[in-house]
Amino acid sequence: MRLGVVDIGSNTVHLLVVDAHRGAQPLPATSHKIELRLSEHVTDDGHIDDAGARDLARFINECLSVAEDQGVEELMAFVTSAIREAPNGDDVLARVRAETGVDLQLLSGEDEARLTFLAARRWFGWSSGTLLVVDIGGGSLELAAGMDEDPDAAISLPLGAGRLTRDLLPGDPPDAETIRAARREIRARIGGSLRPLAKTGPVDRAVGTSKTMRSLARIAGAAPSSEGQYAARSLKRTDLSAVVATLSRTTVAERAALPGVSTSRAAQMLAGALVAEAAMDLCGVDRLDICPWALREGVILQRLDSMA
Repeated sequence: MRLGVVDIGSNTVHLLVVDAHRGAQPLPATSHKIELRLSEHVTDDGHIDDAGARDLARFINECLSVAEDQGVEELMAFVTSAIREAPNGDDVLARVRAETGVDLQLLSGEDEARLTFLAARRWFGWSSGTLLVVDIGGGSLELAAGMDEDPDAAISLPLGAGRLTRDLLPGDPPDAETIRAARREIRARIGGSLRPLAKTGPVDRAVGTSKTMRSLARIAGAAPSSEGQYAARSLKRTDLSAVVATLSRTTVAERAALPGVSTSRAAQMLAGALVAEAAMDLCGVDRLDICPWALREGVILQRLDSMA
């Protein structure tokens, strides 16, 4: 059957259409994406402003049209931290429902971590043993670990690359003391939350997901996207430290010229690199294998598993 999933994140709204059935690998058919940047529509008191809610509803209608044109039989749509944390999040969801007929599913941070873990487990398989999955989004960081398809521990922290850029890293580029202070804050928050992960025991394979992680790996020399999703890609901690140093001294415009970095995400790359480096250091990981599947694929896999 043909399934569609709409992922509403802090940076983008992304429709992925796949051909899939239970027990088979979902095969991408088409995608449709817009840089909505809901995080930039958050007011000082945390609300999603009217323009953000209006644009979200408009794009959901666009997704419905694309899904219909592509023969989608079932459309799933979900929202993450940008709306989850907004005091008027329920009102935004109600507005979208009224204007589009789409009932957006609100995922918790733990839901994000668990579904992303499922996607990574299916991609790398049982032979990978105990997995640690690190996922960096625009609004949050998800960490999950375990040896089954459902992780033994799953945590979500408000350490997304977009959020941290806005809150902790002003300047182009930020000065050295600002970066140092942000680094301390990031490591303190991660370090204080790792106890559940520590209980899962030694990790056999560590995995990184998300556009931010793929971009960091590409800067460090990983294969370009033109080589396809099956090309093995990884990010070593030693290489990441060099990437952090580069991003710390470059402007947004200069970052956008780096391999694998889009203009729309260039401003967030330093924050993402600081989070990735902190997670690797504090979890004792020397390398992350990059997984092309993440939350969207996890949602699709969960739906396929539920079919009779």
